Amino acid sequence: MADGAELLVVVGGDGSVNEVVNGIAGRDEAEIGVIARGTGWDFARSLTLPHSLDEAIAVALNGHIRTIDLGRVTYRAWSGDEAQAWFANVASTGMSGAIAQRANDTSKALGGKVSYVWATLGVFARWSNSEVAVTVDAESRRARLHDVVVANGPYFGGGMKICPDAEVDDGLFDVLLIGDLTKRDLLVTLPKTFRGRHLPHPKAELLHGTVVTVDAPEPLPLQLDGEQPGTTPARFELVPRALRLRVP
Repeated sequence: MADGAELLVVVGGDGSVNEVVNGIAGRDEAEIGVIARGTGWDFARSLTLPHSLDEAIAVALNGHIRTIDLGRVTYRAWSGDEAQAWFANVASTGMSGAIAQRANDTSKALGGKVSYVWATLGVFARWSNSEVAVTVDAESRRARLHDVVVANGPYFGGGMKICPDAEVDDGLFDVLLIGDLTKRDLLVTLPKTFRGRHLPHPKAELLHGTVVTVDAPEPLPLQLDGEQPGTTPARFELVPRALRLRVP
């Protein structure tokens, strides 16, 4: 860091990690330690960071170094201007962006999982899909979709193992296209996502790549590690080995 520090310890949830990543990515080589607090815990789950405070402190001070990939996103900010930001774990566009906003705007007293499930059911009841254009490297798709999930790590949404095989240091995004779901599809599949047993699914497709673009006739809300900075059109680029993190 500019003042010579070699370790930056983040105490907080996914939003805190995202804020720190956006402050140092591409500018600094300091190591990151995470003492996970808050409600989401998805970044901590993806990196198998400990829940116990004492264990988390020990890992932050003396853990092994794992150098992970990051995602860099170019998107449309709420102001209408083009903007750029980073994410460490999972980004997505579509219904999940609206779900993240609703979950963040309501009480999380019952925990992240319950908050996200209630937000999912509430948003789904009023959500209307549109045709979405997606490219993943050389692959192109155009279809009515609920979501495009661009995963560096496996977990999002308060514990959903949405892309079970995603690895934060394999040099690839796992990109999940979630099709035009019915209410029955959602009710049957949603519980399975918390165990990572929802794939394969007839209305989902899993792709892999390093550059993803998403666009739609009407702007779709975007979420980056649970934060909502803007909308599509969006371009996601994988930046390999961009963050040094202390892990067990």
